[in-house]
Amino acid sequence: MTAGFKGTRHKWNPGQLLLPLERDAARLKIYFERVGGSSVSLTITDNSSSMLSLRAQRGIVSVRLHRMFLDAGDDVLKEIALFVKRRRGETPLLREFLKRNSHRIRKPSPRKSNMRLPGNCHDLGEIYEALNREYFCSRISCAITWGTKSPKYAVRKRTLGSYSRRTDTIRINPVLDRKTVPGYFLEFVVYHEMLHADTAVSEKNGRRQVHSKEFKQREKLFRQYDKVIAWEKGNRL
Repeated sequence: MTAGFKGTRHKWNPGQLLLPLERDAARLKIYFERVGGSSVSLTITDNSSSMLSLRAQRGIVSVRLHRMFLDAGDDVLKEIALFVKRRRGETPLLREFLKRNSHRIRKPSPRKSNMRLPGNCHDLGEIYEALNREYFCSRISCAITWGTKSPKYAVRKRTLGSYSRRTDTIRINPVLDRKTVPGYFLEFVVYHEMLHADTAVSEKNGRRQVHSKEFKQREKLFRQYDKVIAWEKGNRL
């Protein structure tokens, strides 16, 4: 007669999944897939502007993760795995890890150290930091500055903001630095450019997609999106 024991039922918990002892993209990809229950494409980067970015397309979640997370603790990686699964939620451990490892992020070029943040009416630094906390879990690290003033004849052709992937810099048109421009409108322009820093440029039928379907969906997550659209329609810059 063989002795036995009664097993107990355990509710499945993603935290119970074993993390790989040796961290690399292949092993983390498998772990994220087991936690999330969907296919994952994982790219390890040295990006200095976005430490973690996600893009869901055709049932696959594309994850771009900074190389330093290969050395992160189990608790941090579990939090990231759940964030990949839900594509939303608080990430306090991730933010704390970024704070402690900020020295490992590629240093910006000397040109980025001379950015103009305070304007006559609006401070880009304050706006950028607030948006970074609220929408990006403080993971965006690109530079931001006011651009140069355009001549009057170029007013109709000007862009309100731009992001350069080459220099990892956001430039905001100083025409927005006015008392007549609501703070929420300027915040949206900055948010739009931060989205460019946080999302990968995809291709469709051989053409670059800068404003993909996912990009436009994330734009609408801005808390005052409807007010921004209404103000833009009724005002001329």
